[in-house]
Amino acid sequence: MRWLALAMAALIGPATSLPAAEPVRPAAILLKPDAVFDGIDGQVHRGWQVLVAGDKIAAVGPALPTAAGTQAIDLPGDTLMPGMIEGHGHLFLHPYNETSWDDQVLHEPLALRTARAVAQARATLLAGFTSERDLGTEGAGYADVGLRQAIDRGIVPGPRLSVATRAIVALGAYGPKGFEPGVEIPQGAEEVSGVDQIVAAVRRQIAAGADWVKLYADYRWRPGEDSRPTLSLDEMKAAVVAAHDAGRPVAVHAATAEGMRRAIAAGVDTIEHGYGGTPEIFAAMAAKGIALCPTLAASDATSRYRGWDGGEPAPPAVRINRDSFRMALKAGVPICMGGDVGVFAHGQNAREMELMAAAGMAPAKVLIAATWGNARWLKLDGRLGAARPGLLADLVAVRGDPTADIGAVRHVAFVMKGGDVVRAE
Repeated sequence: MRWLALAMAALIGPATSLPAAEPVRPAAILLKPDAVFDGIDGQVHRGWQVLVAGDKIAAVGPALPTAAGTQAIDLPGDTLMPGMIEGHGHLFLHPYNETSWDDQVLHEPLALRTARAVAQARATLLAGFTSERDLGTEGAGYADVGLRQAIDRGIVPGPRLSVATRAIVALGAYGPKGFEPGVEIPQGAEEVSGVDQIVAAVRRQIAAGADWVKLYADYRWRPGEDSRPTLSLDEMKAAVVAAHDAGRPVAVHAATAEGMRRAIAAGVDTIEHGYGGTPEIFAAMAAKGIALCPTLAASDATSRYRGWDGGEPAPPAVRINRDSFRMALKAGVPICMGGDVGVFAHGQNAREMELMAAAGMAPAKVLIAATWGNARWLKLDGRLGAARPGLLADLVAVRGDPTADIGAVRHVAFVMKGGDVVRAE
């Protein structure tokens, strides 16, 4: 309604115009889909409704009583579910088949990257992802903190963001690479060497606004080489203690078995990728309740950029990723739904969910991972992740039944964030 107030003021004229009013929210909104998936029990509840009052869910169930003035929104043929949560994204990146990672970090101006991130945040929200953990700006400094603030203040639309700012890597172990030795080249993350430096980096990033601390346990020392452990166990332990002391959880990029072992021993909260995991490593993760973000969509996308057509046999990178994910499932590791979006297009976040289901995870469990599961692993379960009374009214409606066909999450018909309707078809 804000646009209507502005238009009326323009018609009345400058002498009598009034300040534009904020949208008038009805006293309550009753959402009437075909069914509700609450994000916790894994069931589709036919005939259930959701009553929203202000920015929170007031009631869930069949034939809900409503007070006078309640606005009803019919969602025929749709399943209503909690807003989905992207567990591993990079809003300051865009697909590598458009521009290489090196060129994004080295040649794209910060203003351009930020403007694109604003558009990508909007696409994410409209795709039904009302929250996102952004795990590093990849050379864009602390711009994610400003983007989070702009979204929170209603300046631009986007998901609720938890941000990791610059991320932390071992000195010399990240990129871009391939330049004259000794020449200072902008890096995609903050470099450290030793316990004192990594603790200082953790504190610096938290002071700048980081909600999460992200570490790289391993990486390629030179282009074309295999990943190797980079941060020592002592460095990682010190970083985790510093982060946890400040009330911030820690996510760790780990693609090797040793990198994963060190991350587990250091007491991190989530491990990203986990390609080198073994049954023993995943059993240790499960025992400690450390969640895995498998990022199946990242290996799928990069393989397609190199010419793979999606057929079988899949390239080694895809097969290794699938196999590690299946080992993690078998071991009972908590699964974070996170696709490394930015490697592929924002707004296509559901790609990860489809690949998780294709690799053997039941669609209902994929949906739980993307809602209540991610809310728990990302420390948001007191506010988000379920269609339950008292939680924030972040809700989406998808066409059909996503527990029968996970592809339904691509067909988003309705998005509500904090009680405000941001998409309705």
